[in-house]
Amino acid sequence: MRIFMGVVSAAGAFPLAVALSCSAAWAQPDGDVPDEPDRDEITITGVRQSYRGNIAVRETPQAITTIDEAVLRENNIVRLTDALDLNASVVRQNTLGGLWDSFAVRGFAGDENLPSGYLVNGFNAGRGFSGQRDVAGIERVEVLKGPAAAVLGRGEPGGSINLVTKQAQLGRSFGSAAVQYRSFDTVRAEGDANLALTDNLTARLIGYAEAGDTFRDTVDQKRWGLLPSIGLGLGNATRLTYDFEWTRVEVPFDRGIVVLNGDFNTVPRTRFLGEPSDGDTVARATGHQLRLQHDFSDRWSVSIGASHRDTRLTGASSDAETVRSRQKLYLDGRSLSRQRRTRRYTSEHSVLRAEIAGEFETGALRHRVLIGGDYDHFDTDQFFTRFRGPVVTSATTDVAGYVIDLLDPVYGRYPVPVTAPITNRLDVQRTMGGYVQDQISLTDRLQVRIGGRYDDFLLRVDNRLTGVTGRRQRSRFSPQAGIVYELADPVSVYAAYGEGYRANIGADAAGNVFEPETSRSMEIGLKLASPDGRLTGTLSVYQLRKSNVLATDTLNPGFSVAIGKARSRGVEFDLNGRLPGDVDMLLSYAYTDAEARSSVLDPNFSFQIRPGDPLINIPRHNLNAQAAKRFAVGTRKASLGAGVQYVGKRNGETGTGFTLPSHVLARVFGQMEVAEGVELFGTVANLFNDHWYANSYSPVWVQPGAPRTATIGLRASF
Repeated sequence: MRIFMGVVSAAGAFPLAVALSCSAAWAQPDGDVPDEPDRDEITITGVRQSYRGNIAVRETPQAITTIDEAVLRENNIVRLTDALDLNASVVRQNTLGGLWDSFAVRGFAGDENLPSGYLVNGFNAGRGFSGQRDVAGIERVEVLKGPAAAVLGRGEPGGSINLVTKQAQLGRSFGSAAVQYRSFDTVRAEGDANLALTDNLTARLIGYAEAGDTFRDTVDQKRWGLLPSIGLGLGNATRLTYDFEWTRVEVPFDRGIVVLNGDFNTVPRTRFLGEPSDGDTVARATGHQLRLQHDFSDRWSVSIGASHRDTRLTGASSDAETVRSRQKLYLDGRSLSRQRRTRRYTSEHSVLRAEIAGEFETGALRHRVLIGGDYDHFDTDQFFTRFRGPVVTSATTDVAGYVIDLLDPVYGRYPVPVTAPITNRLDVQRTMGGYVQDQISLTDRLQVRIGGRYDDFLLRVDNRLTGVTGRRQRSRFSPQAGIVYELADPVSVYAAYGEGYRANIGADAAGNVFEPETSRSMEIGLKLASPDGRLTGTLSVYQLRKSNVLATDTLNPGFSVAIGKARSRGVEFDLNGRLPGDVDMLLSYAYTDAEARSSVLDPNFSFQIRPGDPLINIPRHNLNAQAAKRFAVGTRKASLGAGVQYVGKRNGETGTGFTLPSHVLARVFGQMEVAEGVELFGTVANLFNDHWYANSYSPVWVQPGAPRTATIGLRASF
């Protein structure tokens, strides 16, 4: 065993229940959780989060960080992907040409053929084809590290992302509106109005719209969304909340640039290698979420909820050919052979859940329990067509290969090829589960947690092209256990173990439905929470293992194959809060060692994967740090801050030595009150105009990062 295993001797990850409770202590907005009520009268003013329990940060055997609205606002972050960059445990993955969110937590990503799932108010509600998520309407982003399966039942073992939305706050009226101009002629407007219609009925209206160019040639984008919330008080102890989501993204499909023979200057980072005539790929989402919360007393409560979300992604693209034998570029160094593709992806996702949270004593022992169950139904329908050129020989014409000249591109030079169906498949996933968790206080300083979850899931795959229907049904119990010991008032240590699973979507080319992805996790850590709550931090060491990992089967397009086992282990440190002198700071560092643990032939490009090969797009070192100083200019409030992000070099193609270089990105930001309730703000990202690369799938599909980007805007509040 390596030395590291001696360090990670008793650890694991933890359920979502704790995670959400911790976030409440870290960054709880007004009205989200009521003040400590009188025992004789319970009044609900806000919304409890799912899976939370009444557990403080220092009592939680799990590493959790929160990116709150203030941090999002001062950095002028508008995309979830950019928000997640602020935490070093989360790194970017391939985004389907910029059309969905894809990320890895602690070195593990999900199925590369689907967007990364995330939670919305504790609901498994981020799946589907809705485009990259905008942060309008988000109160905070919670990074819940470690597996949540013992309570949540699904998700990656590295962790889960939970988005807490801005919800209607009863009995208050307030709002804000902002307009901004960004580099590349992009204009954005957004608004948020919480309107108390009566003492017990409030509507919160949130919307945004954005349009403009990008740094990529011929690529512009349009985005808009409406995200209203309705809150209804049914007496003092009952609250009903309804949230609506209606969004649209229109942007050309863009696979990025080509890196030939390791030369990242093969083409300018601005060069678009698709066809402008392909038009926009459009992603749409319509979602509903309804939650009922009732407090029986200050010790017991129940929450019941349901959500439904429909998404749809349609469009066409011209993408660089990835198979070497079909790529003319490797013969003359400038002629890029391309595929022509069309997509129509749709999904429907429904969730029902109920949870009881409470506490009681048995003798000298205090118990805080969660008991719940849920039903999850997810359908995804994929229709995909493709044209692929022939194997390149001396007689192959540029027309046959749908070629574009890298050095002197002429768009629309050849007729658009006719595509043929490659995938026409319906995947239906149904999961039912129940969970229980008990956190027991043995002494004032020592607590243990035990719990688990039982799930039954069914996956059906209907392949309309072959007429083959596959089906798999499995049941699984996922246990958890942990211990927390308070060394002193501000410091506690913890250790935990957890198991989990994630149902793999789809079937192989023979129609065999995949076994679920299973995982085991160990974690130990040290937590700091200053008595005044101004400074919080976590140092954690972990190891994760999972099996039944999938990858794309390019020999049979539209299908996946199982490639075996993977392992991730690392060390993380997160610290944030306010220092003396009104200086807000954030520091996040992660060392991640993520690698394959099976010897298999990579189906993507026929390269051999061996134990020890690094997982794609995972840097060993990742760091984000920033500081902001608050001050006054005369009688006006102001702030000024700066930040830096370092991302180490990482593997850019599975099974080969192709590597993306490390990069350092600096940013500055500031805001100043120019009139009562009116604020001028500005940011500059990538201050020194560094050339960087967000992710890669192969040397011909490399996503360049944005150059220096400046923003200026006005925000008014009432």
